[in-house]
Amino acid sequence: MTPAEVARLRAATPGCASVIHFNHAGASLPSQATLDAILGQLQRETLGGPMETADQSVQARARSAAASLLNTEPEAIAFASSGSAAWGMAFNALGPWQSGERILVGRHEWGGNLACIARAVAAGAQLEVIPCDETGAVSVSALQQMIDPKVKLIALTWLPANGGLINPAEAIGAVARQHGIAYFIDAGQALGQLPCDVQALNCDVLKGAGRKFLRGPRGTALLYIRPGFMERLQPTQLDVLSAPWDGAGFTMRNDARRFETSEVSVALLAGLANALEECNALGTTAIRQRIDGLSRGLRERLLKIPGLTLHNLGPQGHQSGLIAFTLKGWDCVELKLRLAQHGINIGANGVAYTPLDMQARGLESIARIAVSYFNTEEEIDVLLGRLRELAESGSD
Repeated sequence: MTPAEVARLRAATPGCASVIHFNHAGASLPSQATLDAILGQLQRETLGGPMETADQSVQARARSAAASLLNTEPEAIAFASSGSAAWGMAFNALGPWQSGERILVGRHEWGGNLACIARAVAAGAQLEVIPCDETGAVSVSALQQMIDPKVKLIALTWLPANGGLINPAEAIGAVARQHGIAYFIDAGQALGQLPCDVQALNCDVLKGAGRKFLRGPRGTALLYIRPGFMERLQPTQLDVLSAPWDGAGFTMRNDARRFETSEVSVALLAGLANALEECNALGTTAIRQRIDGLSRGLRERLLKIPGLTLHNLGPQGHQSGLIAFTLKGWDCVELKLRLAQHGINIGANGVAYTPLDMQARGLESIARIAVSYFNTEEEIDVLLGRLRELAESGSD
């Protein structure tokens, strides 16, 4: 992206005028056009009635844009209120779980997914962690050695919440497809940050939140279900949309909308549709290049701050825009709050976010910088300057 393109994107993002935002992994700043889409739909509902102005073209736009982003068909896309809700619905639809069935996960699995899996474990399933390779990523060769007929699911968090790791999602998908094992990808931090082709990934289910690098509104999420996998999933909740009346009874839909309900926020989907279209127009390859360039330089400069320790995983030169660190003398949450007082947003995560990995590495919490494509070198300079000041002063 040229400086002029970045300047245009920032001018179209009102938040850039009031805050330096490095918490895109939590929730990014939406564009004015995304805000306008939400407000425009709300205005139509206010004047004409919410049910009467629920234009189906809004959902169609969002579904088409999501399908383009993932290289699939609109019928394979469902919308949910959050990524955790989407993943949980798909996981619960795999049941019931039997004693001895095995679930293989990466060490970096998102805590919300593990909470869902805990119910399957209570029913007798076995949760097993795939070993990591020398870079800290999920080991594909170790996974191969773990496969047997009792493995019912392989679950992967592609880009973990507590560092810059990019797990080998495509290679793991090849193993899953070779053995006919269900494969779920949590792409919460991946969508809008790097290219995501579900055909190449060979996944059966993939979810991602709208609020993160896609820059959509909170309360929106995407759920991809591979069409050939649909028949294996029996949702635990149905309504007249997901299982319409056919004159003789209620029959589940044969597309991904069997995971949706008839009640939905059309305004939020209007915002998500705009955010997805903006992402597609920019292109995820260009977005990835921009984020990679900014985050590489930032990592190198962070290493020069006394008392600052990076907690990244993955091979150097192949990492995401999520940068985990701790600063000597500072509690991570307090550090986040102190930076916020200076108009700088970062994140701070505890063990619950990625419990298996955090415990394995002896980490109680991490501060997290998450870079997006419309951040600038000037913003990075300000962030680094404040971190140096805090490193020198210590927590008071």
